[in-house]
Amino acid sequence: MAKPTAAQIQTRAHQLWELAGKPEGRQEEFWHEAERELSADPAINAEEASETFTE
Repeated sequence: MAKPTAAQIQTRAHQLWELAGKPEGRQEEFWHEAERELSADPAINAEEASETFTE
């Protein structure tokens, strides 16, 4: 299983942040969630909404 690149993690973290309503001060949370998702399943569909951070 290939390790995701920083660019891939950044893109997914940004998507998660947008889905959560663009909250401030939670960059690390979104980065770690994106890294976890991409490491667990490198073929993850980035268009699929994650319910992890939505309120």
